[in-house]
Parts: sequence; structure tokens; C-alpha cells
Amino acid sequence: MTDVSSGYDNCPIYAPIYGYIGAASCMILSNFGSAWGTWKAGCGVCKMGIDYPKGIIKNIVPIVMAGVLGIYGLIVSVIIGQSILSPDAEGQTTYSLYNGYAHLAAGLCCGMSCLAAGGTIGMIGDVGVQCFGLRATNGKRAWLTGEGADPNDADQRAGGMNQTITSEAANKLYVGLLIMLIFSEALALYGLIVALILSQHSFVCGK
Repeated sequence: MTDVSSGYDNCPIYAPIYGYIGAASCMILSNFGSAWGTWKAGCGVCKMGIDYPKGIIKNIVPIVMAGVLGIYGLIVSVIIGQSILSPDAEGQTTYSLYNGYAHLAAGLCCGMSCLAAGGTIGMIGDVGVQCFGLRATNGKRAWLTGEGADPNDADQRAGGMNQTITSEAANKLYVGLLIMLIFSEALALYGLIVALILSQHSFVCGK
């Protein structure tokens, strides 16, 4: 028999569904946020590469940061999945509603945080890397400056750019972009920490 308190079953047969929903929602939402951020930031990098091919590798940072969000969801989902107890030898459920609610909250906490972080990283990455490319080239196209091609084929007007001033301004913009991305990634990290704490709360029927 499962534990009953004041006519309320603490470990009903449907209790594990909350844990599985928490694990699934965490993984799905985290991957959605990761894909969203990668998609938006990736489009921005591709557009920026037309004007400033040299900056492609340097501006791959938002794509990497978006990809990490899926790892956060994977960690929490695995922890929740391993914490869901199977029925005992008598077929009685030992997984309590308390555990189910805690794991559901943990999954949603991490998943929604990663989703929000992914959208933020994607938007900032998309606009930020394109602005960096424009600043680094002073608004000139790659075929005008000779970037990524034979410098001898560059337009004569390209020599009028002050490369030192342009590079310094672009680096300042890049530092600001990194700071914004770091704090965007922190949103997912906060959700991960709280989810790990919530997943440690446990009550097993019969003990």
C-alpha cells in the first residue's frame, strides 16, 4: 500500500508523469533555445562575412554560447530521469507527488531559462556581429576594400580608410558585444543552478 495522509495518496500511480514531463520539457525547451540562438546568430555571421570575411571566426562566439544551452538542458534532464523511481516488486509506486512536482519545477525552470537566453543571444548576436563587420570595414564592401581577395583589385578609394581608428572602434564594439552575450548566457546559468537545487528535494514513500 502507498502512503496516505488525511485521505490523500502521496504516491499515486500517475506521479511519475510529472517527473517525465519535467525531464522532457527541460530538454525540449533548452534545445529550442539553443537552436533559436544558433539560427539567429548564424544568419548574422553569414551576412557579416560578406562585408568582412576576416571576422567570421572571431564572431563565432554567440553560436558557441547558444550551443551550450542544450548541454544545460541535457544535464538537468539526465538528473531528473535518473531520480524517477520504478515501482517496487509488488507493483506499488514509490515515486511521490512531492518528487514529481519538484522535478517538474526543475525542468521548467532550466528549460524556460535556456529558451529566454537563446532568444537573447540570437538577437544580440545577429545584430552585433553585423554591426561589428560594418564598423571594421567602415561600411565598405569586401570587394571594395580588397578584403578576402587580391588587394591589387581593390578600389583606390579603399586606401582612404584610417585602419587604426576603424580597428579600435570595432574592438570597442566587440567588447561590448561580448559583455552582453555573457550576461545573456548567465540567464540560463541561473536557471540551471536553481533546477539543480530543486532536483535534490526528495521524498520516497515507504521510507
